[in-house]
Amino acid sequence: MNTAEALIASIQGLSGSPGDLSALHSILRKAEDSFRNNSDIQLATLEQLDPSIHSLGYLYLLEGLTRGTVSKGKTHGVLLLMARFISSCDAGQIRLASGKFVTLCKRFKDRVLELGDPLRGVGPLVSAVRKVQASAKRLTALHPDCLQLCLLAKCYKAGFSVLSDDILEVDQPRDFYLYCYYGGMICIGLKRFQKASELLYNVVTAPMYQLNAIALEAYKKYILVNLIHSGQFSGSLPKCASTVAQRNLKSWCMPYYEVGNRYNDGKISELEAVVVARSSEFENDNNLGLVKQAVASLYKRNILRLTQKYLTLSLQDIANMVQLANAKEAETHVLQMIQDGQIHALINQKDGMVRFLEDPEQYKTSEMIEVMDSVIQRTIGLSKNLLVMDENLSCDPLYLGKVGRERQKYEFGDDFDSVPQKFSM
Repeated sequence: MNTAEALIASIQGLSGSPGDLSALHSILRKAEDSFRNNSDIQLATLEQLDPSIHSLGYLYLLEGLTRGTVSKGKTHGVLLLMARFISSCDAGQIRLASGKFVTLCKRFKDRVLELGDPLRGVGPLVSAVRKVQASAKRLTALHPDCLQLCLLAKCYKAGFSVLSDDILEVDQPRDFYLYCYYGGMICIGLKRFQKASELLYNVVTAPMYQLNAIALEAYKKYILVNLIHSGQFSGSLPKCASTVAQRNLKSWCMPYYEVGNRYNDGKISELEAVVVARSSEFENDNNLGLVKQAVASLYKRNILRLTQKYLTLSLQDIANMVQLANAKEAETHVLQMIQDGQIHALINQKDGMVRFLEDPEQYKTSEMIEVMDSVIQRTIGLSKNLLVMDENLSCDPLYLGKVGRERQKYEFGDDFDSVPQKFSM
């Protein structure tokens, strides 16, 4: 029996119990360099294995065989093989070699992008994220890659399904930046601007020791998304943003500050003038479409202000007050706002009059009670998670060591909290 046959026999015989898998993992690690250069082991060798049963061995062989360049004639076959494995492999087995699985998935993503076919990688990468994720709270190295493919393929709903979990555990800061940035763009594509604002806010306020391109691009989109969603712009960053962000982001985003300031003034003509003057910069940032949505939202924001002052208005009066071309455009905007639930109104088609109404929601239907209950339960869950994180941090040796050094430096005395009992010797 040659080396290839012996390896296949080991994989087939040791892919059952946890003890056997541990022994197989040890064999595969030792044999990795030898079978990578073994001409007897080809892609056809994998036909002797079932990816759903022999996942660990299959992973080692496939990862080794797909290293380096693949000839154009074999590219599609190799991608099909990788996609099938990623989709059908056993999560418990691949987590024994999660680093190798992540490497394989990233290689798969790079290959589909080289072919210009990101849609081909969406399904397998969504599956890969769920399989490599030990907990729904943990951010994996595959989250950003998955969201990038969803974004490029315009599969926003598939990407949004990955964003449904509350992430509480992060290993690499860059993964978190990209996860929130790509996630924010997916939410923009779905016009879920509140969620987009939350994700982009996370990038802008994340700790950083020097300004990075991801945070810069996120801040530009954060300004525009906030204008569209809430109609608000603040020239100062959130207080929890890092000192680096506070000092540097504004100077790199002056065109967006101009848009925000003109938006706050509420004058459409001045806002449009800024957009025209800065259009090349917005286009270079790939944000011109988002800027135009912000401009369009100002019309709606001005109509919303009118509902707070008037009970009835003609469509022509609305058009004049918010600087629309004619009554027909005003009617289009009002109807869209009624459909979106932004205002409550009735339009009399005979005389062109609009009557603004109070919100009919009484917050006592069973559907509304279910919504409120789900929000309350989610808040309770987040509170519990926060308490656990606080307790773990207060007992972390590195944290306690740093706090101890700071205590000696500043001599806080009796006002300083004592070491938690859980960590006391």
